[in-house]
Amino acid sequence: MRPLRLLMTADAVGGVWQYATDLASALAPLGVETTLAVLGPAPSADQRAAASAIAGVTLVETSLPLDWLCESAVPVRAAGAAIADLARTQAADLIQYNMPTLAAVSGGLPSIAVTHGCVSTWWEAAKRTPLAQPYHWHRALMLEGLRSVDQVVAPTRAYADGVAAHYRLARAPVAVHNGRVAPADIKPTSLSDQVLTAGRMWDSVKNAALLDRVAARLAVPFHAAGALVGPHNERIALEHLHTLGELDAGVLRRRLADRPVFVSAASFEPFGLAVLEAAQAGCALVLSDIATFRELWDGAAVFVTGEDERDWAAAVDALIADPGCRHAAGEAARTRAARYTPAATAQAMATLYRGLVSEHTTRAAA
Repeated sequence: MRPLRLLMTADAVGGVWQYATDLASALAPLGVETTLAVLGPAPSADQRAAASAIAGVTLVETSLPLDWLCESAVPVRAAGAAIADLARTQAADLIQYNMPTLAAVSGGLPSIAVTHGCVSTWWEAAKRTPLAQPYHWHRALMLEGLRSVDQVVAPTRAYADGVAAHYRLARAPVAVHNGRVAPADIKPTSLSDQVLTAGRMWDSVKNAALLDRVAARLAVPFHAAGALVGPHNERIALEHLHTLGELDAGVLRRRLADRPVFVSAASFEPFGLAVLEAAQAGCALVLSDIATFRELWDGAAVFVTGEDERDWAAAVDALIADPGCRHAAGEAARTRAARYTPAATAQAMATLYRGLVSEHTTRAAA
């Protein structure tokens, strides 16, 4: 059986890059050759090198815009048309859109849209007010893209249900959990009496302001890895968290290997790769009690409801004070994390790919 040729969109800015490269690597042994079409800013030299090392992967830097950096649907529709043309040039059998707005322009091939998050669902969680007028075009284009593809995929059932309700989809997205390869080069050390969070600190749904208040109540250091300034000049000032800025993957892995208590107070999270990476390192998890985290980590994390910093500080203090309990919590997280691998993601996605290609072939022959 000849390899299946997949064109998958990606960007080099956020978590989609890691998702796309991990998935492409895990797809290669399953007989799927991937063209990674990169939109937005160019990949770094390290990112290019990593992608080039993946068997069966072709990297194409398109210079096409990312939708969240655009001010109207016009350039996004043009980018969608360009991706469709690229898929034909690459003789792709199907397209996976990791930016579903691109799918509003049909490529004529079997297609999947993976929704990793969007402006409208984020706004609903962050603002709890109607979407501002300047972003209505994005919501409309997102809906058009979700309705245009053969299948929509979300990284958790919780987010799939949220997307289906938000966009009033006739059919809920399929849930395929994300995965990460547990690093073999960083060995866990003895427990360290410190706390860590990681993510976009500027993003209000990450609740960094709450964690800053928690840090003020703790007797141990509470570190925060991640940007303090967003792409649209969003900013946050933190007084008590020890901010580390954006860390490269190797540095973050080494910090996680010290097995701090890892905390995420996110109020909106389609999946949460940083939590998975912490769990793989054997960190005890203290998480907000939201549907996504319950789906992934119920029974393997401490959950805190609400935004009272005293409750969060008490949960962290209890783990710091009891190393045996903290070690057991970290091992429970590590065991659960073993479920979420790129290999498992690739198996599920490859099954969807082949089913869609087969359906299109059957319809074309009818």
